[in-house]
Amino acid sequence: MGERIINAAVLGAGTVGSGVYKLAKLMEEDIFHKTGARLVIKKMLVKNINKEREGIPSDILTDDWKSIIEDKDIDIIVELMGGIVPAKTYILEAIAAGKQVVTANKDLLAEHGEEVMSAADLAGNDLQFEAAVAGAIPIIRPLKQSMAGNNITEVMGIVNGTTNYILTKMTERGMDYTDALAEATRLGYAEADPTADVEGYDAGRKMAIMASIAFNSRVTFDHVYTEGITKITADDIRYAKEFGYVVKLLGLARNVDGEIEVKVHPMLIDENHPLATVRDAFNAVFVHGDAMDDAMFMGRGAGQMSTASAVMGDIIDVMRDIVRDCCGRIGCSCYKKLNVKKIDETKSKFFLRINAHDRPGVLANIASVLGNNDVSIAQVVQKRRSGGVAELVIITDEVEEKHFNDAMAVFKGMSVVKEIAGVIRVY
Repeated sequence: MGERIINAAVLGAGTVGSGVYKLAKLMEEDIFHKTGARLVIKKMLVKNINKEREGIPSDILTDDWKSIIEDKDIDIIVELMGGIVPAKTYILEAIAAGKQVVTANKDLLAEHGEEVMSAADLAGNDLQFEAAVAGAIPIIRPLKQSMAGNNITEVMGIVNGTTNYILTKMTERGMDYTDALAEATRLGYAEADPTADVEGYDAGRKMAIMASIAFNSRVTFDHVYTEGITKITADDIRYAKEFGYVVKLLGLARNVDGEIEVKVHPMLIDENHPLATVRDAFNAVFVHGDAMDDAMFMGRGAGQMSTASAVMGDIIDVMRDIVRDCCGRIGCSCYKKLNVKKIDETKSKFFLRINAHDRPGVLANIASVLGNNDVSIAQVVQKRRSGGVAELVIITDEVEEKHFNDAMAVFKGMSVVKEIAGVIRVY
């Protein structure tokens, strides 16, 4: 008998798609020995078949989805187009046609994960998506398999390289936000339109996916509270450092007494915490389980070959399943229906900067407003006086968000409070 051939079609020949093709060629013999079959990328779906793509033969390019979905020799569909339309349609049609699916599409999974995963489960097909979260870092498979013997109580991480790069430069070089963003854009870490990154939307989609798997209950992107880094200032970072903290954009998901909290926002984290040392465009995910205690996964969260490595890992896993006729063995793990709390029902500590008129009794008035709204002060210092205005820096004890917000509303109506200069949560 000849060697077994497993044919794949890649949807999209952009940065990641071309990286996957390159990796398939580089690892041709390794893939065979790891799976027992030869991988052939038979077709690549593109918008413009006349555009030259370095390293990719033109005869495998097609703009005809029908020629792929109706090709009975194609076993695996690798979706790297991104977005919801037409990716969702293509994936559902691929599953219906009996094909195995690998995707890196965080947008689709964060918003329509239940639909596509249920379709794969019903068909008994593989749907693998390691590359949808944190690039090269293995986190989806560990959550589904290696940590399956735990009740996961917390998943926290730096899951957006652009914002981590910006905050690293603001911390280490004293840059302001605008200059750090400009440098990130010049170096290719930030897109021309960085909104999805700097406003926390990209990280929010990744946290929805991880929370769903970690807590075995469906979490969608609209459940995730998101807040970006655009209001973080050099003063915030400098004062945080004085208190022994580092500012990071963190995704945080918790299972608290059978209810889920999931949010993305800037956060002060102790300078001795492992996540505090994750610099530049690197990502890291910190997981706590009742049996294993703590584990951290760190690596490159984006980039052509980093993401291609995660995609290829999924392709190899699917190929093994095909060879052994055991596709669909690990499907959707959301067998619970837990409530997802709204942000004002959750608790946080807060770092608060207030500019107030420098008069006797002002600090007492501010402390009174906080106390009247069940906000307890852990630390308070007066940082400077200038032009009759004093700057107060306060760190609170843990408090319900709604009570803290009530206090902020009172401050905005007080004549002695000139400005609420900064509010950041504290881990």
